[in-house]
Amino acid sequence: MIPLRGHNILLDVAAVRIGNSCLIGPNTLITTVGHSLDKEGRRERIGICKPVVIGNDVWIGGNVTILPGVHIGDNVVIAAGAVVTKDIPDNCVVGGVPAKKIKDLR
Repeated sequence: MIPLRGHNILLDVAAVRIGNSCLIGPNTLITTVGHSLDKEGRRERIGICKPVVIGNDVWIGGNVTILPGVHIGDNVVIAAGAVVTKDIPDNCVVGGVPAKKIKDLR
């Protein structure tokens, strides 16, 4: 079961996999699509799609943004307002913009 609170958005052109016993706070954005960095690609509206994987027992705080291609490990806490741009290993707390590891969890 995934309790969703508030307005959450999944922009899922590619797969989004969410593990067991995850909590997702309000106003969370999980997106699997981005755009080209070059102007020609943007003008052509070429999307770049990458799946997002969220492990088991993950707590995602409110107002978190998870970008395309990110893999979040098991037993992770993501602080409110974080922007997750890279993979996160198991058993840690991350926060900030961009999100960085704050501490390890047991």
